[in-house]
Amino acid sequence: MNVNYELTGPDDAPVVVLSNSVGTDLTLWDAQVPALAREFRVLRYDQRGHGATPAKPGPYTLQQLSGDVLALLDRLGIDRVHFAGVSLGGMTGMWLAEHAPERIDRLALICTSADLGPASRWRDRAAAVREQGTKAMVDMSLPRWFTPELAGRPDIVAKFGGMLATVDDEGYAACCEAIATMDLLPKLSEITAPTLLIAGAEDPATPPAHAERIAATVPGARVEVLSPAAHLANVEQPEAVNRLLLDHFMRSL
Repeated sequence: MNVNYELTGPDDAPVVVLSNSVGTDLTLWDAQVPALAREFRVLRYDQRGHGATPAKPGPYTLQQLSGDVLALLDRLGIDRVHFAGVSLGGMTGMWLAEHAPERIDRLALICTSADLGPASRWRDRAAAVREQGTKAMVDMSLPRWFTPELAGRPDIVAKFGGMLATVDDEGYAACCEAIATMDLLPKLSEITAPTLLIAGAEDPATPPAHAERIAATVPGARVEVLSPAAHLANVEQPEAVNRLLLDHFMRSL
């Protein structure tokens, strides 16, 4: 898999990987990279079928998506990283922390969940996107990604609506199928990476209760709830998210 990526920051600094939600590309992190790159080498990438990473025929599994990250790290000669992910990106981070703990130093999970059942809902969404395309998801997704004030703002509609509409239909659908089949709960208690969870108080997709459930199982995990913030809290509350990420990751320095 030829994963598209961008690497920013000092060559000799610890690496922070940034992983995206379904329907977004690596520009999701535009507000985080300048702040993080002052202290870290920042590696952001596109999930399969998103941005400039090509799609393979689905369905995908979370293991495959996480394997793309491991293959990219091996390709770049990077042994161990901090990891931050939004939604599907956070699920990817949990899988890596469970199954490849030697590669993950500190973990930040933003607006995500270890269980987004029922699986049928995600399979139905995958089928709808294969039939209608990702353009049909824009009007449904923006009000879930952002609180009302932000969801209708022209620059947000242009950037994120346009971003979603250009995602490969198969890539989006197959990532939905990865969410449908994920099984993160049984091994959550085995995560050893220090873990920060950030939730959006107004997030309808992964409300704070999802973060609390993870934190109750991952040893030593802590939760920060931001408001106003819906599902893409790193876009809606960039300064707060930057502060939390820097505080969390710099504890290893």
